Amino acid sequence: MKVFKFGGASVKDAEGVKNVSLVLESEGFENCVLVVSAMGKTTNALEKAVQNYFDKTDYQTEIEKVKQDHLEISKGLFQEHHPVFSEISLFFDDIESFLRRNKSPNYNFVYDQVVSCGEMISSKILSEYLNDIQFKNHWLDARDYIKTDSNYREGNINWEETQRKISELDHDTCFVTQGFIGSEANNFTVTLGREGSDYSAAIFAYCLNAEAMTIWKDVPGVMTGDPRKFENVNLLSNISYEEAIEMAYYGASVIHPKTLQPLKQKNIPFYVKSFLEPKKPGTKVGSSEQNENQETYILKENQNLMRISTRDFAFIAEEHLSQIFALLAKHKITISLMQTSAISFVLCVEDKYDHIDDLNQELQINFNSEVVKNVSLFTVRNAKLEDLNKFYENKNILLEQISKKTIQVVTN
Repeated sequence: MKVFKFGGASVKDAEGVKNVSLVLESEGFENCVLVVSAMGKTTNALEKAVQNYFDKTDYQTEIEKVKQDHLEISKGLFQEHHPVFSEISLFFDDIESFLRRNKSPNYNFVYDQVVSCGEMISSKILSEYLNDIQFKNHWLDARDYIKTDSNYREGNINWEETQRKISELDHDTCFVTQGFIGSEANNFTVTLGREGSDYSAAIFAYCLNAEAMTIWKDVPGVMTGDPRKFENVNLLSNISYEEAIEMAYYGASVIHPKTLQPLKQKNIPFYVKSFLEPKKPGTKVGSSEQNENQETYILKENQNLMRISTRDFAFIAEEHLSQIFALLAKHKITISLMQTSAISFVLCVEDKYDHIDDLNQELQINFNSEVVKNVSLFTVRNAKLEDLNKFYENKNILLEQISKKTIQVVTN
């Protein structure tokens, strides 16, 4: 089987949904699983509704806007009395009903039950449209197949159960399902982390022993830098799993960091291609003698720089580091870069859940600590070290680190 993943930009409107069928016509629609994200900016809108719910402000208006957007998109795809319209309304009725009945104060739990509806609705619309135009498929609820623990918003996969369930799928059938979501033992929805739809596709590919996996983006493939942020970038035609994993770890947004490990384990080729130009080759990630190691540029924004030292100027020792790492884990703050010296520990961190102030407050019980917010981490892979100076031009350097052919600088 093949696994295709279509992101929110590819299904943001009726024309986008129609274009998916053109991509499938170009690629072939036999024996495949389509994993689809929420349409356009739906996730952001539903996140706002959840925030309003907890702020005790008007969340119903936000939900109604999302509902009307999906109904409007569907008008461009279906005849007036198509059953998909009532199905869309039912999804939104479920959201409203859940929020009216909910007694849980757990923000992450509520978030997952509400925000996941974006994927449910987009996949239902795509599945119904493809069936109408004779691309026959079965709609799957991914929550019946991807099983997780109860770590809401960052679910950890129960691989044994997930493998058992997905392997039961008929390999001679085409399926449309959701990215980003799974479910825990009590069948409550658990999301897999922001941008987790790529990971969902990799899970299906791994469990199905897929022939290949393709992610369809609005870019030609993996570039040597984000063309919106860097000039004179070009396409990487072939890169290794290891290089792609490094790029994803350092913040290359075109690839989700968790996506590559399952594919590498089974040596499943992974393609990144443009849904606007499906005939073009894009980027192949996998084992190949043609793998490239070009100089690549990655900018990771909205980071925080933390400087931590002992109160008595004692050396930063193992017991200090264990305390710091425990607090980082507690507050779900991830490390992008770290550097230690005799009496200080400097971290560039990502704070997805706005916990940085709470972390800093706890650190200050036992350490001296300060935070510089809203910094950027600039990484150069396969850097030509003889050209080092060009990476420092017009930058206020807060932290730098060079290892082999990787240069990293934190700037503000």
